[in-house]
Amino acid sequence: MTDTETKKKIDAITKALDDKKAENTVVYDVRGKSSVTDFTVAASATSAPHLRALSVAVQRAVREASGEGARVSGDEETAWIVLDYFDVMVHLFLPDAREYYDIEALWKRS
Repeated sequence: MTDTETKKKIDAITKALDDKKAENTVVYDVRGKSSVTDFTVAASATSAPHLRALSVAVQRAVREASGEGARVSGDEETAWIVLDYFDVMVHLFLPDAREYYDIEALWKRS
């Protein structure tokens, strides 16, 4: 992926999350800190249906922007959905799960 393609993907992701009223959206640049991805996006949903809607919106936006599909893990029942786009990983949470797993602490300390 080029930096331009990755930026286009991140822009599509953050716009989709904003349009669907995601809460506390944060983008972390983890290049050099993670061997798994270059950027991590975290956002919260207000309910299980909202979590699903965020996932669908992000997948649609990235598909339209780059033609790329995601590897998806989790669902609204687990309160945490991960969309893996290789260079960008999107973590969508219900608030309690986001607080409990606190994956953002990994990137804040680095």
